[in-house]
Amino acid sequence: MPQPRVLISDALSKAAVQIFKERGVEVDFKPELGKDKDKLAAAIGDYDGLAIRSATKVTAKILENAKNLRVIGRAGIGVDNVDIPAATAKGVIVMNTPFGNSITTAEHAIAMMFALARQIPQADASTQAGKWEKNRFMGVELTGKTLGVIGCGNIGSIVAARGIGLHMKVIAFDPFLSPERALELGVEKVELDDLLRRADVITLHTPLTERTKNILSAENIAKTRRGVRIVNCARGGLVDEAALRHALDEGHVAGAAFDVFTAEPATENPLFGHPNVVCTPHLGAATTEAQENVALQIAEQMSDYLLQGAIQNAVNFPSITAEEAPRLRPFVALAERLGSFLGQLTEAPIKGLRIEYEGAVAQMNTRALTSAAVTGALRPFLQDINMVSAPVVARERGIVVEEVKRENAARDYESFVRVTVEAEDMPRHAGGTVFQDGKPRVTEIRHIAVEAEFAPNMIYVRNADKPGFIGAFGSLLGQAGVNIATFSLGRDKPGGDAICFVAVDEPVSPELLQAIEAIPQVKRARAVRF
Repeated sequence: MPQPRVLISDALSKAAVQIFKERGVEVDFKPELGKDKDKLAAAIGDYDGLAIRSATKVTAKILENAKNLRVIGRAGIGVDNVDIPAATAKGVIVMNTPFGNSITTAEHAIAMMFALARQIPQADASTQAGKWEKNRFMGVELTGKTLGVIGCGNIGSIVAARGIGLHMKVIAFDPFLSPERALELGVEKVELDDLLRRADVITLHTPLTERTKNILSAENIAKTRRGVRIVNCARGGLVDEAALRHALDEGHVAGAAFDVFTAEPATENPLFGHPNVVCTPHLGAATTEAQENVALQIAEQMSDYLLQGAIQNAVNFPSITAEEAPRLRPFVALAERLGSFLGQLTEAPIKGLRIEYEGAVAQMNTRALTSAAVTGALRPFLQDINMVSAPVVARERGIVVEEVKRENAARDYESFVRVTVEAEDMPRHAGGTVFQDGKPRVTEIRHIAVEAEFAPNMIYVRNADKPGFIGAFGSLLGQAGVNIATFSLGRDKPGGDAICFVAVDEPVSPELLQAIEAIPQVKRARAVRF
């Protein structure tokens, strides 16, 4: 077997080069290529692996030239600089290091909090300008203040612990934080409105999703107590920056410290220039220790994959051995899509997931399948989650994950997988199998038999089994110019509850979905994507 070759196209720690060499991987260290996409595209065809940080943009065009590429390793957590669908289509594994810089990022948030409380950057600039404005920079103590943590996952929990160490009262809003985990951390779990009303300092530690975008909107900023200070070292877009600037100008918000911005690199921003704002250029992970840690981790992970076929911390594939992959791959897709389907139907906080395996699949390595189901269910809430970090994230947030195996399945399929999402409002469940063509199918929703392939754009409808529904539904889609690809129906009994699961050729507009929900027989309609 020829020696695998890896290209490092970013300013990765040279300790990574040594790891590759020691493991028997040929490595070229060319950090200048990360800034020149044309040269990178010309060179990438010679390599089995590509190790990057954030400067290298791995586009579909670059991947077209990557004839031998098997793995991309991102030293860090964010993989938005990699075209993951294009990489997946090429069969390229994308790995990251999701936990390598958690402490560093948490410490930066604490540092920003102190800088904000004591106006350190402003006082430094004034003093070095030859002024002595001792009475101008009146700060506040953090001791005894209430720290509101939005998102109490891996990084947020570290910030909470540091806040407790500073003798602050820590309250946390996180739909996934269980009362038991909150007690263990020593924080008080609260609803968002309560946190906004009570917190002296608000710090954000949540991924950017449709549900968290502008979580600090103009409306929510107005709910905060006067004199609040806001810290964002998580993701740009969590705060409405224009609304925050207005609140700063009005004096409602006493100060803000931001390490991340809606548009980066941030050469201009509504917050820039305000005297009570502290800004840094996305330095959350920028410490020697963190960069060394993630560089060593990604070198080890890539070497393990290239030499042994082992997969760790993969964004687009679960952790399984190379021998298991061909047999497990279609069931991984099935479990992930069942979880995704249920996650997209769920709005209430998730308390637990149960994955049932019946028949031949119960004898397989189901850990990868369970991770895939958890990933699918949580991804609508946590976009950075991957199939390796999913069990850790679920455990940290108090989500109970249960596997049930029945090797002798009493049904028509050789293998059957059912996923149940236990949410605070109600449980939701769906099941499916893999047919001989290798394609996963959903065969059961709410214990009602259906048979449907998964498609990129689908409409799920729960309705009363009464005449007129199908005609009205089809007419609405026709009037909207939406073409139906497949149409699957099921019911529990004549005149009872029915399920309609339809694949369409394009995304469904909110207006069309609203019209479907207005059909008299419809109890619920939801657009889902896979």
